[in-house]
Amino acid sequence: MERNTQQRQAIIAVFEKARRPLTVQEVLELAQKRCPGLGIATVYRNLKALVTEERLEAVDLPGGMVLYELPRSLHHHHFSCVKCLKVYDIDVCGLNFQKLIPKGFQLREHELLLSGFCSGCST
Repeated sequence: MERNTQQRQAIIAVFEKARRPLTVQEVLELAQKRCPGLGIATVYRNLKALVTEERLEAVDLPGGMVLYELPRSLHHHHFSCVKCLKVYDIDVCGLNFQKLIPKGFQLREHELLLSGFCSGCST
């Protein structure tokens, strides 16, 4: 387990405040407000360690983009704003994919990404 440094505390606080998935660049910019000398290498190192410790989860999006978020106990999906590029959690999954998969296939997992304009960009 890594030490609970000022940099790590700043990174965790960013996720607790944002309450949505964040890019590495967003983490850097927001955490630098609490810890001005924070560098990108330190952010990457801490994100990797926090994922290993299961204190954060990596979210792989289409196109190879990776975001990070606090772990959640319930399965959920994401909404990506095409204007501001922020990604938000969708709290529920009420979809029944069994009706969609071919006969004899077994579904193990799924991920759904919705896109459009967030409430801040739609006006």
